[in-house]
Amino acid sequence: MDRCVNAHEVELDPLALEEHDILAGRPAATAKTLAEFRGTELGLWTLTAGTVRDVEVDEVFVVLAGDATVRFETGKSIELAPGVVVRLHAGERTEWQVSSTLRKVYVAAG
Repeated sequence: MDRCVNAHEVELDPLALEEHDILAGRPAATAKTLAEFRGTELGLWTLTAGTVRDVEVDEVFVVLAGDATVRFETGKSIELAPGVVVRLHAGERTEWQVSSTLRKVYVAAG
């Protein structure tokens, strides 16, 4: 990464989604690592409309664009919109229902 980038304009690389993790629609994911610091990764990630499940890593993220709901196997859920900051814990099982393309900047433990 250069010293400064526009998080809305950085071109991201396609990420493969496992067929069995796609629950609805035809979502596509992209991501780009911007920097790494002592085992911690800073990056950008997007997911288009649809529903997927995932197993999380230790992560904090800020939603830059889009609307979605993240549901946890505990039954709790979080509504995502621009400006929302979320903490995920390693091993949590989640379901991401995206209404409009979600874009986030994240910091994840390696």
